[in-house]
Amino acid sequence: MKIDIKNLVHTYDKDVLKDLSLTLEGYHSIGIIGVSGSGKSTLIRLLSGLEKATQGELSINGDDVSSDVYKKKIGFVFQNHNLFPHLSLKRNITLILEKTRNVDPEKASAIADKYLNLLHLGDQHYKLPKNVSGGQAQRASLARALAMDPEIIFLDEPTSSLDPILTDEVLSAVEELKGLGKDFIFVTHVMSFVKDFADYVIFLEDGKIVEHGEPNILDNPKTNNLKAFMKKVR
Repeated sequence: MKIDIKNLVHTYDKDVLKDLSLTLEGYHSIGIIGVSGSGKSTLIRLLSGLEKATQGELSINGDDVSSDVYKKKIGFVFQNHNLFPHLSLKRNITLILEKTRNVDPEKASAIADKYLNLLHLGDQHYKLPKNVSGGQAQRASLARALAMDPEIIFLDEPTSSLDPILTDEVLSAVEELKGLGKDFIFVTHVMSFVKDFADYVIFLEDGKIVEHGEPNILDNPKTNNLKAFMKKVR
């Protein structure tokens, strides 16, 4: 995966991201970390094309992130599962395939079965989201993202609303996906997952990239900012 960020600024009522520039190439799982309000979720939403930057340039694998071509290559899993509450887990997947990708119902059914089974939801296909655990609903959301056959999967704190047991359940399922040949960009507060799953880490503070590098920076920070952060999250 190649990421180019040039002079990126994003503003709501104030600057949330402040003139970020970074080029990365050859990494397949990038973790974005930092305290609440540091700009993590904003950055991942801009990288995924869900929001347009106030200023600057963003491209991934040569595609402008605002282009329709790029948006067909990504999947996004939100903090809350965002499943349609009135549809079964399986129908949440088949409906999207049929309506947005023009997949015929029989093939859509087979794709949904494949990814629900992959994420250990084989006996939950026809349940509504309210009738499964939070961890199961979040895994169904991940199955829905995978069903679109994306090149890149974005995960924005997918376990933020889950207890420790369900957090482990979801993150273990994500780790099992390493062999699918997908790239991942994710935000999480679970440092053990970052160390296990990321091959590159970006540490944000106050809307700026303070430190970045391979996961060993978490054990040997070069900046006092990252040292202080790691003491708080351990």
